[in-house]
Amino acid sequence: MGQRAARSRRTLFEREGELAAADEALNELTGLREDGTEASERPRGALLAFAGRAGIGKTTLLAEVRRRAAAQGCTVLSARGGDQEQGVAFHVARQLLQPQLAGLAEAELRAQLGSWYAIVGPALGLCAPSEGAPPDQQGLRDGLDWVLTHLAVQRAPMVLVLDDAHWADPESLSWLAAFAPRVEELPLLLAVAYRPDELPDHAEAFRGLPGRAGQRPLDLEPLSAAAVAGLVREDLGTQADDVFCRECWAVTAGNPFEAVELTAKVRDRGLVPTEEGAHLLRDLAAAVKGSGLIARLERLGASTVRFAWACAVLGTEIPPTLAAAVAGLGTEEAADAADALRGARILAGADTLEFVHPLIATAVYRAIPGAVRVALHGQAAWCVINEGLGPSAAARHLMETHPEGDNWVVQQLRAAARETQRAGAPDTARRYLARALREPPPPKERAAVLHELGCASLLTEPATTVNHLRAALEEPITDPELRHNIVYRLSQVLAHSDRLAEASETLAREIRVTGDARVRLRMQSEQFMWDAFRADEPDSPARSRRLARLADRLTGRDLTERYVIGLRAWDATLRGEPAHVALHHAERALAGGIRWAEADRGFEVPVLVALTFMYADRPGRTEELFAAGIADFESQGWHGAHLSFGYTLLGYVRYRRGRLAEAEDFARAGLRLAERVGAGTPVHWYAVGVIIEILLARGRVTEAAQIGEDHAFGAPFPAAVTFPDVQTVHGELLLARGLTKEAAAELEAAGRRLDPRGMRNPSWCPWQLHLARAERHDAPERAVATALEAVHRARQFGAPSAVGEALRAAADVSSGSTRVKLLEESVSHLERSPAAYELACALVALGTELRRSGSPKEAAEHLYRGLDAAVQCGADGLGDEARAELAAAGLRPRRLHSTETDTLTARERAAAALTARGRTTTEVAEELGTEEPAVVRLLSAVYRKVGTDRTGLAAALGQQTVR
Repeated sequence: MGQRAARSRRTLFEREGELAAADEALNELTGLREDGTEASERPRGALLAFAGRAGIGKTTLLAEVRRRAAAQGCTVLSARGGDQEQGVAFHVARQLLQPQLAGLAEAELRAQLGSWYAIVGPALGLCAPSEGAPPDQQGLRDGLDWVLTHLAVQRAPMVLVLDDAHWADPESLSWLAAFAPRVEELPLLLAVAYRPDELPDHAEAFRGLPGRAGQRPLDLEPLSAAAVAGLVREDLGTQADDVFCRECWAVTAGNPFEAVELTAKVRDRGLVPTEEGAHLLRDLAAAVKGSGLIARLERLGASTVRFAWACAVLGTEIPPTLAAAVAGLGTEEAADAADALRGARILAGADTLEFVHPLIATAVYRAIPGAVRVALHGQAAWCVINEGLGPSAAARHLMETHPEGDNWVVQQLRAAARETQRAGAPDTARRYLARALREPPPPKERAAVLHELGCASLLTEPATTVNHLRAALEEPITDPELRHNIVYRLSQVLAHSDRLAEASETLAREIRVTGDARVRLRMQSEQFMWDAFRADEPDSPARSRRLARLADRLTGRDLTERYVIGLRAWDATLRGEPAHVALHHAERALAGGIRWAEADRGFEVPVLVALTFMYADRPGRTEELFAAGIADFESQGWHGAHLSFGYTLLGYVRYRRGRLAEAEDFARAGLRLAERVGAGTPVHWYAVGVIIEILLARGRVTEAAQIGEDHAFGAPFPAAVTFPDVQTVHGELLLARGLTKEAAAELEAAGRRLDPRGMRNPSWCPWQLHLARAERHDAPERAVATALEAVHRARQFGAPSAVGEALRAAADVSSGSTRVKLLEESVSHLERSPAAYELACALVALGTELRRSGSPKEAAEHLYRGLDAAVQCGADGLGDEARAELAAAGLRPRRLHSTETDTLTARERAAAALTARGRTTTEVAEELGTEEPAVVRLLSAVYRKVGTDRTGLAAALGQQTVR
């Protein structure tokens, strides 16, 4: 460390521009002007990226940034990527964050990290991974974001320095790449250095960061002849003449590292730095790198060479005792070797060793004979385990060994994979298990390894997971529980890959050969679930009958029975059985408790049970269940598909209640999460379908169409059943755009798909309602018949919202007194339902019809009520329609009344004021220093208290509030 510190204090020749950029960034961070006075602007962070080839001076420059930052009172966090540690998950993240937290007692650490303790603690090596499902990668990144943001605010101003970023592990690098654009909003300067030509494939997101964050990478150039001359004379004295200095520049090509090492060689040899000795410089320069360096190392003796090799294998931050054990040297011999290597400027440090420069480490490592290198990695793995550092620390060494059928290697790699996966790094776990499989494991353990490998690949490589799990089932399996778990996992990944038929068939095959009655029931429940989502199920009514018979005789004594009963509740909803039947089974399913984040089960059944209440006009109960479920997801660190489903469907619930502004906020939050998961996934279809439905209700047809185009929302549709049904939503979008023939064709296709399956509840899928409207011009009689059939089905289900919505659709395709009667009955039903938007539509439609039929007084009453309801719902298009009808009747819309804004908390008022100015929820979250979901919840409370939507906030709060 002393050697590197000495080098870092040298004059930085021809780096004035880079240092000026660093000083400017530090001044902005600390809120100081160049003259040292305090600036009026708010301190802000920045990203500095230094790029250049090896030895060009990046490390020295970062050392100077650290020194200047410390001198200005900044908290400095440092990390360095390592050539040998690239495969160690979170290696860089731990270097950065662990020292800030590791000294805390457990209780204090829990208080510091709060709900993130169990999510980020294992990744940072602060606590052992908990049992159960690990966090998803997005959830873990969100947790790391929170930790770094919290530290940056607590210990501001903060400077984070990352050297050799091209060697950072994928998990840390992807996290920092996603976090970096946020630094400008924090009291945090992020300074990184890397070799552009050596950035790995997994660093593609990182490669483009400087441009996205408003900075350009600062490319370091070789030193000029004059700069090298200055460096030489600083080290060797002013007697170094021009010829000697110019030859130093020529033989090093202006590389600062090589120039410094060359001057050290000149000093060691006692060479006079004049023209007479210049001819010797080329040979001296050759000894600084490559084969010359290795030849110099070999002259130090066999034990010293072996010690250097051991250090090269171990990488960075090398404990001398561990290096001695790997090299097979005694304490005194190892100490002598370390001294010799320090004297030769190959190693530096005392308590922990490191190579003077990464170039030296790379050269030494590559010079180790292949067989010896493999043996040293094997020895290193054994020594690491023997030192009590654990399987995860040994795994990177085992990855470099040759397969030999050693079961100890298999067990260590499996243990490392378990630790790593629970810490939130499934890709690294997958690499460990793939290597364990090549060892290979004993035949009786092969199925277990394949199962573990499949679980590790589940989220990142579903097709590979299927192959691993199917291969596992072909192995001889003596443990029935293992076989059952393989089947459960295989069916799950098939279903989530939109291969629902294969998922069902996999379970069916196992059900036939399973002797355990409880296991068979669990498999039947899984099969019923995947069949319920299949759009191509061959005999859905028969499955419904089997499910009904089974569920009716179960008591709900365990989770499996409650899942079956919950599926029965959902099936009753889809089929349009009386709503009280569906509710009865839903309550039975909940009686013993159903958590959304069960480790070995999906979240589908709890979601279906919650939605059963919504379709049966009990959305408050649905929201209670969703709030608890989303809290479950967040506590587990599931911030990907799970949380996207939660927010998307909560937005759908708000839409069904007529709280459209809140619905849009939740749905957009769900869509943002779904976009991270990936296009074409089930969660993405759900999110796009819900946001389009909401925008159509708000009267923003063009925006809805644009979202559909941007996200390729159209055929081919997914094989899984979705809610809302995406084909029906697509038909509704076509209808809103005036493409009635195309809409009718799409909606008829939806009916042909759903009707034979017995899915006939218009509350769940209103394809008939939209189809009737699409048919009314070209086939009015058929339109009426279609609508009345939907009314009949809605009456069978019995939920007032379903009946009222169907009656309004029937009125839309009817005329005269029949139309008025249908609308009056629709209003009567909807007034007894929570469907505020549907009620607003029915009121405006009834008022319009009454105006046209010559009943202005009654028309005015309904139009005013409809306008007020539309404004409170956030249905802008419907509100405009109501105002136009009032104007046609010679009436003025009532002035928006003042609301009880004094009931708002200060935080709610701040969120409302920013929203009224047109800020997005993301921008509001940044302004308030909180998370976006918290802003969504704040705004939900505001809309409920104020009684208006986003568009009415400015008027409701008053001009003074939002100015």
